[in-house]
Amino acid sequence: MRRAGVLTGAVLAALVAAGCGGTSPSAEPSPSPSPSISTLTPLPMPDMGPPAGELVADLRQASRDSALGRFQVWIGNGLRREITPTSIRYHDPRFRSPIPGERLRAIPADSERGYPLALPPRPRCDVHPRSESPGSVTLALGGRTVRVPVEDEADVVARYVASRCLELAVSEVAALSFADEVPVEGSGQGSVGTLVLVARPTGTTGRVLTIETVGGTPVLTAQGSSVWRPQARVRGDGPVRRIELLVVPNRCDEHAFLEAGGATAFIVHLRLGGESGDLVLRMSDAGAADAIRFARDSCGLE
Repeated sequence: MRRAGVLTGAVLAALVAAGCGGTSPSAEPSPSPSPSISTLTPLPMPDMGPPAGELVADLRQASRDSALGRFQVWIGNGLRREITPTSIRYHDPRFRSPIPGERLRAIPADSERGYPLALPPRPRCDVHPRSESPGSVTLALGGRTVRVPVEDEADVVARYVASRCLELAVSEVAALSFADEVPVEGSGQGSVGTLVLVARPTGTTGRVLTIETVGGTPVLTAQGSSVWRPQARVRGDGPVRRIELLVVPNRCDEHAFLEAGGATAFIVHLRLGGESGDLVLRMSDAGAADAIRFARDSCGLE
């Protein structure tokens, strides 16, 4: 299921390179084709369906899935008949128990279907599996159970476990959140707002958290840059820190506001002890609404 997609991408890339000379602004234009070449024979495209006679599975996660705290297992049915799973369970040593699949429905022959899986809030942070995916999925099909290895080429589970384990470690030192209000200097087009990142220490002694950078979003960004660099140190037994981040709209077209599902989800890069990593920190509904109102007003769209 994945290999066919990779091959298709390679074939398309070859055709683009051969026929169009690439799209990079720095690339030299391709020479005009020789007058002796009148036609090009298209390369045969590989079959995009699941391998014949097999059941295959892989993990995927769209931005909407991430926002909803889930990922998906896609099952490809290469059999000659429709199958209807009555149970789907994803197994992975990085999770404490199997995860049941949701929205169970039939998979027609030579097609695939995706089933949501809820991300566990407390993965096993002490498990370090080999680089390839160790996951598998069991399907209950008409009184029998079939176990299928699961590919995870995008490292969906590895990325989640790393981020969530870092988040759990950080929560032992301080709780991080954005304030619900976005103060604004001026009004109307060109106004500048302030996002307030609040760090509330837990009282743990001897540990220090450093908030190094905060990345912008498709709608909100740092004034004069694409990233904030507060370099703010938070002691576990220290005072509450309120870190002010001057913010301006990143884009002012309506499309940005309509399509940017991650408009108020910020990537925070931080360091805790000898480790560093990224967390996705989302604004509350009230804070997100205030931030979007500011951005639209600053863009002159209100």
